[in-house]
Amino acid sequence: MNKEHQLTTPALPLQVNNICKTFLVGKQPVQALDNLTFSLQAGIVTGLIGADGAGKTTLMRLIAGLLVPDSGSLLVYDHDATHESLIIQSTIGYMPQRFGLYEDLTVQENLDLYADLQGLARDQRRQRYKQLMQMTGMAPFTSRLAGRLSGGMKQKLGLACTLIKPPQLLLLDEPTVGVDPVSRRELWHIVYQQVEEMGMTVLLSTAYLDEAERCNEVILLHEGKMLGKDSPAAFSEQLYGRTFEARSTTEKRRTLQDRLARQDDFIDAIILGDHVRLVSRQPARADHLTTKFSKPEHPVQITTTPPRFEDAFIAMLHKDEASSLAQSLVLPVQINETSHKDVIVVNNLERRFGDFYAVKNLSFTVRQGEIFGLLGANGAGKSTTFRMLCGLLPASGGNLEVAGHDLRRAQAPARGMIGYMAQRFSLYAGMTVQQNLVFFSSAYGLFGKKQRQRIDWALEAFELTDIRDNISGELPLGYKQRLALAAALMHGPKILFLDEPTSGVDPLARREFWRRINALAEKGVTILVTTHFMEEAEYCDRLVIMASGQILAAGDPQQLKHDTATRAMPNPTMEDAFISLIEQFEVAK
Repeated sequence: MNKEHQLTTPALPLQVNNICKTFLVGKQPVQALDNLTFSLQAGIVTGLIGADGAGKTTLMRLIAGLLVPDSGSLLVYDHDATHESLIIQSTIGYMPQRFGLYEDLTVQENLDLYADLQGLARDQRRQRYKQLMQMTGMAPFTSRLAGRLSGGMKQKLGLACTLIKPPQLLLLDEPTVGVDPVSRRELWHIVYQQVEEMGMTVLLSTAYLDEAERCNEVILLHEGKMLGKDSPAAFSEQLYGRTFEARSTTEKRRTLQDRLARQDDFIDAIILGDHVRLVSRQPARADHLTTKFSKPEHPVQITTTPPRFEDAFIAMLHKDEASSLAQSLVLPVQINETSHKDVIVVNNLERRFGDFYAVKNLSFTVRQGEIFGLLGANGAGKSTTFRMLCGLLPASGGNLEVAGHDLRRAQAPARGMIGYMAQRFSLYAGMTVQQNLVFFSSAYGLFGKKQRQRIDWALEAFELTDIRDNISGELPLGYKQRLALAAALMHGPKILFLDEPTSGVDPLARREFWRRINALAEKGVTILVTTHFMEEAEYCDRLVIMASGQILAAGDPQQLKHDTATRAMPNPTMEDAFISLIEQFEVAK
């Protein structure tokens, strides 16, 4: 048979063979990837899933030829990533977590720069730019500086730049971190459009497990090792008979969640809608669980529910943490007030930047011990509102009171009652964990014996003692989050502001974080939180949804979902409700 008539097997997009990679963190070696082996199927979206420190970003950088493995081989379309990195970089597209944009250049200038870098012929550029701008909805903004774009628009521009010259293999490292649900949906539409129209192969890492359900296959990593590779449904099927919903008409959701989370029968308990979602340690019957966990004063109804991929993820990575969590819930001070009086009052709040209104006619109140959510698309004015409430930015108009103090007249007394956890955690990256705690406690006026006691409390409660001498900038994201929350609580504030506190953090760290936040609320601490993760909005007692600096809707999560229900969508999720409200607003503009 002639060679030209022989059947040949096309090269796989990616073959990872016994890859190992170790880094030195301080003086300690950390195994980022440990004997990792798998291959990618062509023309599908594969999700790379794992907790913080699982090795996802390290693997992406190895594939892109930006790092060299300690041992093993990595082939991209049969080319060795270590020795043929330039060839590989011409066939792949890689979008890192931080966009890779030049913020002092316009959208068009960024496109031109990436076209030059990727060697796109000049006679092909105009048509390709038109396709990309139409696909991302960025056509009206080509003359705007990249630094002036919202988070969602930056993500879409970053993806457009990566796709200037359509790659065979597209690597996306957590592309939806920090963007609102509308932008997330648009990004996923673009990704699948490339797969369907261009036959592209996509490897995408994500911290959002609902996104894992959208992938054709998922690879589950933990501490550099592969725990499994299969379809999301195949992982979920392993949990049949172990997933339940618990409801009570007499017990608050977070009280019920805390009670059930402490039981040995369950490895997971999260608030979701009007119920608590449970994953049991072993298969169980719902009626038996109902009988076991009902109390005369607090009857509970437990019913079965189909498993999700997130349930399987938690079940595989679960660790028993009852003793450490019990300690972590001890507060540095006790808030004695139990009234439900308003501790945050906002009336007709405004903030102008020149002729632009970032916030306009904003009014709401927050009661003591309440978890209150401030939701909105990127650029809605949430962070601007937060900065005004913390006394970090003066209001242009209106009135705002925090803990009984008028922030336009008495900022200092109000600040002493506030803890603030910023979007990027506001830690000093070059300082150790201990040094950050010393600095923040000093900034809050703590010195001497009281300061030492609070630092000891923070190290123990947030399980930071073993890493107290580690540089904070080198910590995994989940540990940075713990340290930032500990720093915000050093002075025992009555009010805690959380600005997208779990952005990019994995589900295990998110659960741990919300257990602590719920415990703070139960002790009387008032929580004001912004988030783009809509399942977290379910933890809020009440919330408002903002757009263009104004309130679109307000109420408790159940009411907002009920108000947006339609015949076509009778049981909307919080994300469905959010997207529906934003779309209605955009149509009405």
